Amino acid sequence: MANTRQSAKRARQTISRQARNQTVRSATRTALKQALDAIQSKDLDKAKVAYKSAVKALSKAASKGSIPAGRAARKVSRLTQLVKKSLPSALTNS
Repeated sequence: MANTRQSAKRARQTISRQARNQTVRSATRTALKQALDAIQSKDLDKAKVAYKSAVKALSKAASKGSIPAGRAARKVSRLTQLVKKSLPSALTNS
């Protein structure tokens, strides 16, 4: 329980930030999972769209501070490596 007005406000802010971060992280995980599924299914068009949305979601989550920037960069890098290995033509002309 908060003892001062300042700590009460901080508690309220924490609750709202946690909710916002949870939403952003959940959307990011969903986009990443959809990209992995599309890559594994070897569907080129679906994989291109899913890859772009996953990269966008990771970048947005990092810019909002929901996840660390290094983690987002690492996940984008690993996803890109997987796409290049599985579907080499997916990243050309993108």
